[in-house]
Amino acid sequence: MYMLVENRTSSYLHLKRSPGIRSWSVFVDSLAWKLFYMAGCFFVAAQNLEQWEEAVFDKNKGTVCLKTFNLYKKILTFSKGGHEQVVAALNEIRDVNVEEETVRYFGKGYVVVLRFGTGFSHPLTQSAVLGCRSDVEAIAKLITSFLELDRVESQQDLSQSSETEASDADEPQDTY
Repeated sequence: MYMLVENRTSSYLHLKRSPGIRSWSVFVDSLAWKLFYMAGCFFVAAQNLEQWEEAVFDKNKGTVCLKTFNLYKKILTFSKGGHEQVVAALNEIRDVNVEEETVRYFGKGYVVVLRFGTGFSHPLTQSAVLGCRSDVEAIAKLITSFLELDRVESQQDLSQSSETEASDADEPQDTY
């Protein structure tokens, strides 16, 4: 129907037209595709989103707790997953340093690595930071000073040098 007569008198004529079934189907179909497209974009974006990460160094408990939270896993498991954590003893950490990683298509990235006395190494974060090596080195120095690893190294150096001097004094000196 082209137009519907809503009201008609000798002095007044009101015609009305509403969208037809074809218009509604195009609207709903278009809206459905847009929602599907937006859901797909959200899914891909959530999948490629980096993780939330935190590191808690607690001298009172004597532990370091490295936690990660992944939005994609949380959505897929309906909030039952997505959290991972690693707990280690602070007194096992022997060294903190910065490692360089090659990141495909982007160049070099940097990550702080915790080295344990057992020979085990664990990165502070799961993904490398692109570019700013100085920022990563600053965090490594902050952790090193917090754990007082720089003092331990200097004390070991002093004890080794004094042992060497003492052993040198015990050896007979040859004169020519």
